[in-house]
Amino acid sequence: MAADYIRYDILAQDALRGLVRRVLMDTAKNGLPGEHHFYISFDTRADGVRLSPRMRGQYPEEMTVVLQHQFWDLEVTDSGFEVGVSFGGIPERVTVPFAAVKGFFDPSVQFGLQFEEVADGGLEEPGQTDPNAAAGSTRDATRSGEHHAIAPVVPVAANPEPAKTTTQDDKPAAGEVVRLDRFRKK
Repeated sequence: MAADYIRYDILAQDALRGLVRRVLMDTAKNGLPGEHHFYISFDTRADGVRLSPRMRGQYPEEMTVVLQHQFWDLEVTDSGFEVGVSFGGIPERVTVPFAAVKGFFDPSVQFGLQFEEVADGGLEEPGQTDPNAAAGSTRDATRSGEHHAIAPVVPVAANPEPAKTTTQDDKPAAGEVVRLDRFRKK
């Protein structure tokens, strides 16, 4: 296979992160339209992520914020976003660079994006994470309305319903995981 000097994988992810930035900028300016709401998962260890010590202790690797009913002061820049959210009834301020975002999901229209870690050699190889676990965790988080760490979000074919808090061991229902590297020649 020929070397990819253009790095389409990185360009595609940057473009999709630009989509997330645009949606959040519109939301900051005009509020959430209709039934739209967002689940944004991110790497809490990434450079530029700012969390309270309580939140960093509770979510040392990854967490998801929900922008639906209880968020305020959403500020979006070219490099990231900052928002006030409530975790367990306690207000928190969270700062997330777009480079730290691992997933974006709008359950009102079943739209989701999953971002892969990009190394010098390209995207993370399939099979290093369990995409079905991501789908199940996302679906259960959608139902519960809670803010908790889950695997990167992906589109799922279930309507949000009130449910339970999840663990990584929960079994997912049917859903299709769409990965960017699926379209790369191997």
